[in-house]
Amino acid sequence: MRSPAKRLAFGGVMIALAAIFSYVENLFPISLGVPGVKLGLANLAVVAALYLAGAPCACAVSLLRIVLVSVLFGNAAAFAYSLAGGAFSLLVMILLKRTGRFGTVAVSVCGGAAHVTAQLAVAAVLTGTSALGWYLPVLWFSGIAAGAVIGLISGEVCRALARIRRGEGKA
Repeated sequence: MRSPAKRLAFGGVMIALAAIFSYVENLFPISLGVPGVKLGLANLAVVAALYLAGAPCACAVSLLRIVLVSVLFGNAAAFAYSLAGGAFSLLVMILLKRTGRFGTVAVSVCGGAAHVTAQLAVAAVLTGTSALGWYLPVLWFSGIAAGAVIGLISGEVCRALARIRRGEGKA
């Protein structure tokens, strides 16, 4: 995307999608009997932005989605958890993508694991206890599983949008 107007429009659409996905996920929480486990639908937009428009766009999508959703539907603790998880996972995903060795699934899986690791670290700081560490394997499993699903879907979205961009018609 070379045109600044196209980049801005794409970023705006990704921010809106990420916010909508977050809202929908909060409306219909998936209860697997494990507190704090979510699919992370908003990360579809972040991963797609990372692969289609680059790291600056993905950073903007992630940060603005976190701020927007926290202001509209969250609180200070939710903001702290989201910001820590989002920032660390995005850093990991950007670094892995830059190697050129990993696709959307591997990048998203590592991002999911990083996300829950950072969130658990914030929980340990806010509660003043390191005893939460026992919960890390459970959260890693859920983060890796969610990351795989998000990575698969975002890979398909990226391929479809690339075909449309090339003018090959329908996705």
